[in-house]
Amino acid sequence: MAETRKLAAILAADVVGDSRLAGSDEERTLARLRALRSDLVDPTIAVHHGRVVKRTGDGSIIGFRSVVDAVRCTIIPCGEGLFGND
Repeated sequence: MAETRKLAAILAADVVGDSRLAGSDEERTLARLRALRSDLVDPTIAVHHGRVVKRTGDGSIIGFRSVVDAVRCTIIPCGEGLFGND
């Protein structure tokens, strides 16, 4: 039987400063993270044909069929300054 191979781009994402933010106001940080995932992150992943492979607290591992889709997916969330400097 012939082996089938697929190329994939894997994106590992993590919220920078999450521990610091959670330390100062855990409830508010978790609520903001959930809202951002549902309102921005998950729709952006879907638009760029990504698939969440695993979620770990404030991090995610996401698979894409192309490197271009993976890179384009990261541009919007990174540019938004999701948690600001508060």
